[in-house]
Amino acid sequence: MAKLSQEDLLAQFEEMTLIELSDFVKKFEEKFDVEAAAPAAVAVAAPGQGGGAAEAAEEQDEFDVILTGAGDKKIQVIKVVRELTSLGLKEAKELVDGTPKPVLEKVAKDAAEKAKESLEGAGASVEVK
Repeated sequence: MAKLSQEDLLAQFEEMTLIELSDFVKKFEEKFDVEAAAPAAVAVAAPGQGGGAAEAAEEQDEFDVILTGAGDKKIQVIKVVRELTSLGLKEAKELVDGTPKPVLEKVAKDAAEKAKESLEGAGASVEVK
């Protein structure tokens, strides 16, 4: 098997969906007995910037997608929850039945917006915090 360069690997990852990437990370963690954790973002205000720290605190880079109601198409909502989280059927059903509950936590803004659109498209009511 030919060794792939980092650029080739990145090109492959670019073509994957978030769900596929999530599954890959889980398998990678299991295979190599490691834990993938995003580095903590630290906002540092430069000296002399009075309101810099307050502005940095207001700009969120991590969002929670909270399911507030399943609507009348509960089965469709359960399917979307399973796609977004890779939960099993039972766990996804419990999450939908126990609203309000977070579906995704600490995700990027674009991922949160896509998840919100998917869930609302299935008939759920969603809140992004």
